[in-house]
Amino acid sequence: MQNTPRALRPIPICDSVAAVSAGVTAWLTDIWGVMHNGVAPFEAAVAACEAFRAQGGTVILLSNAPRPAASVAAQLDKIGVRRSAWDKIISSGDATQALLSRMPKAPLFHLGPERDLPIYDGLDVDLGDEVTSRQVVCTGLFDDETETPADYTPMLTRFLAHGCPMICANPDLTVERGGKLVYCAGAIAAAYDDMGGPVTYAGKPYGPIYDMALAWLGANRGRAMEKAQVLAIGDGVRTDILGAARAGIASVYIASGVSMPKGSSLDAGTLASMFDDPAVQPVAAMAELAW
Repeated sequence: MQNTPRALRPIPICDSVAAVSAGVTAWLTDIWGVMHNGVAPFEAAVAACEAFRAQGGTVILLSNAPRPAASVAAQLDKIGVRRSAWDKIISSGDATQALLSRMPKAPLFHLGPERDLPIYDGLDVDLGDEVTSRQVVCTGLFDDETETPADYTPMLTRFLAHGCPMICANPDLTVERGGKLVYCAGAIAAAYDDMGGPVTYAGKPYGPIYDMALAWLGANRGRAMEKAQVLAIGDGVRTDILGAARAGIASVYIASGVSMPKGSSLDAGTLASMFDDPAVQPVAAMAELAW
């Protein structure tokens, strides 16, 4: 007997996340694009997380930031996202550190801005130059305000010639910063992947970061966390929503400039075109995270 294909269903557009949080005890909430825009906090989202926590919920901020959680927390403090809005941060930087700790030691090239260097804190790594390094950690572009992935073709070609494996510490392709889209490490890694380079991705939508989150929830609550009690919230279709679907977790899509088609509006037709795979559909969509 053949399995009947799952049918597409209309995705409800909600003003309140409370309506889809019944029976949910934990949120896995994206940061950039949901909690802030890189410059200022989204107050409605911060207040929503505070309200969920006030009724006994747990909020894990699940981020593709290529830095350890402590560094992400410091950035949130600077932007103005209150610590009362979250219980735990798990970043792709944390997942990258776990991957690096299991790799054989070899000269390593840091492809990304200096602000991401804390990703190596506590690790025994030998940072090398572009010529002598035999493995790469990509945390982003050196200057994401002016550069594009095409600027890195010569460098990636040299890495490919030596068969250098790359860890992508932020699978996001782009992010919205103060209303402007800028490239992320995922765009560089995709270019290297297309060239035939070996790439391992840390962070969403890949499994290890979700395993880390569920393990922490279980330890924090003293029992294994049922996935039906967890809700993922994010604005990235290929990261937050796809990652949640792969992990067997329901999700809410937050519309932002990162993944909404240019010139489109949040309506049933747009959502149907964006989520044409019934296996990767959010349970609801919102213009912004709000309680």
